[in-house]
Amino acid sequence: MNNTPDLIDRTDIVRLVDTFYDRVRADPALGPIFDTVARVDWGRHLPKMYDFWESVLFGKIGFKGSPLMVHRDLAGLTPVTSVEFDRWLELFHESVDALFAGPGADEAKVRASRIAAVMLHHIDADRAKANSDRA
Repeated sequence: MNNTPDLIDRTDIVRLVDTFYDRVRADPALGPIFDTVARVDWGRHLPKMYDFWESVLFGKIGFKGSPLMVHRDLAGLTPVTSVEFDRWLELFHESVDALFAGPGADEAKVRASRIAAVMLHHIDADRAKANSDRA
């Protein structure tokens, strides 16, 4: 019998986001992107991510921001490719699986995969357009 709880509320989101970003910051590939290139202010970023994921998973209104624009801007400063997004997803899925099991946890992984795919699609399109503009 599995006693791992499902992801069901904001308290769970806080645990997930904190665990995930601890892994991101410790990661040799992703950590420098967040800490050195983007210079993330973690005191401001983490509460925004709590709001973001609460919005994505539970439909709670309150998130303000444009993650796609932030990632597009970041891609102008450092390579953000399928390699980085795959690693991001791997760490996200590992974080979910370490803490939760059930439909909510499964939905979080599905949503993260979709978000990553959309962001990568737009970043790749931006890159292709920039390359064609230079040609």
